[in-house]
Amino acid sequence: MGISVRQFYEQGRDTLSLEVVSGEKYLDREIQEEALNRPGLALTGFFQYFAFRRIQVVGLAETAYLKSLDRQDRSKRIRELFSRKIPCVVITRSRNPLPEIMEASDEFKIPLLKSPMITNRFINAATIIVENLVAPVERFQGTTMEIMGIGVLLEGKPGIGKSETALALIERGHSLVSDDITVLRRNNMGEIIATAEDITRYHMEIRGLGIIHIPSLFGVASMRREARLDLVIQLRRPEPDLEYDRTGLSPEFTEIFGIKLPVITIPVTAGRDIAHVVEVAALNQTLKYLGHDAVKELDDKLLGILGKKGTV
Repeated sequence: MGISVRQFYEQGRDTLSLEVVSGEKYLDREIQEEALNRPGLALTGFFQYFAFRRIQVVGLAETAYLKSLDRQDRSKRIRELFSRKIPCVVITRSRNPLPEIMEASDEFKIPLLKSPMITNRFINAATIIVENLVAPVERFQGTTMEIMGIGVLLEGKPGIGKSETALALIERGHSLVSDDITVLRRNNMGEIIATAEDITRYHMEIRGLGIIHIPSLFGVASMRREARLDLVIQLRRPEPDLEYDRTGLSPEFTEIFGIKLPVITIPVTAGRDIAHVVEVAALNQTLKYLGHDAVKELDDKLLGILGKKGTV
């Protein structure tokens, strides 16, 4: 997978309230599988199907079982677990690790972390973090908006008016996800998720005005940390040889991470309300998700009329 315990710790430090208890020097150990593992069977001595490539989570049940053993047997079971070259161990519910676990962490150079979260909730939240870390990621030149639940990526040459269009949409009550550079990743549900670079998040550049902080001007509802990408809109200057789709009967698509997304090309001319056109495009995409395709309905009506005339 190519991610380290350090990356997992840094990404989940705030969300999971992670704390490094021991082995901070060994945080570069590799996590080789996305899922997390509770080593209950391994602690009983059964290692036939032990998932040693995963983050090991020690919860209340595992701790209670270890405490039921005498010190010699407990030390043996813990050492057997740590000797399997596991990436790290996380203890949940803020429980202090047993002395034998601390000793094994130092002996086998395995990072030991702690979280106050309930075990099941920790596993669910941590799994999402690991999946996000291993998901394919690309950076695209464009501004992303969330318009009534539809994620829209605005593409176009510099100076075409992407940020100005986004600003007008924000004034209409919609939300900015990212300006200028959009980070895209594919999640385990087969969706494309758009977000911003951390350094530019919440900011927008407006030519002639400079950098502005969107939440300060328009409130926290004007921003989204991330959004599912549903539609790509290309803003282009009119060109004599370029034909624009006037009916929608020949939809265009682009492929990102193997997933097809609809593409709409909008000509940008002086005096045209591009923000309103983009807003309508997003609304129309919502209708398509609901099974209402205006183009297809009109086409079916025309074919029906022509069919009737042909029978007369």
